[in-house]
This record gives sequence, structure tokens and C-alpha cells, in this order.
Amino acid sequence: MKIDWAALGSVFGVSLVVTVALVALFTLGITGLSRRERAAAQGGSAALAVTGAYVCFAACAAAVAYGISLIVA
Repeated sequence: MKIDWAALGSVFGVSLVVTVALVALFTLGITGLSRRERAAAQGGSAALAVTGAYVCFAACAAAVAYGISLIVA
């Protein structure tokens, strides 16, 4: 059995980058929701922050769904 170390390293690198990107997107979503709560406590509105949070969460869900479809296919 021969291991293709270059391919293994490539898979590791791509998975590391995608994981960091998903964590960053999720963190941006959480930050947007916390801004909404902070604005609500101060009596303001944070519609743009909430919209951005929902977009971040939707992108995370789409990336996870794409990953699952790659595994299933």
C-alpha cells in the first residue's frame, strides 16, 4: 500500500481552511445577534446586524448541507 502524502496534505489543508471559515461565519452571526440585543436594551433597532447574522447562519447551513451532499454522493 502506498500513501499519497501530497493528496493527504491537500485534504488536510482544505478541511482546515473550511473549518476556520465556518467558525468565523458562525462567530459573525453570533456577534450580529448580540448587537441586536444590545440595541434592544438601549431602545434602538439593529435590523442590519440581524440581517447579517441570518445571512451568516444561512451560509453556514449551506456549507454544511454541501458537505453532507459530498459525503452521500
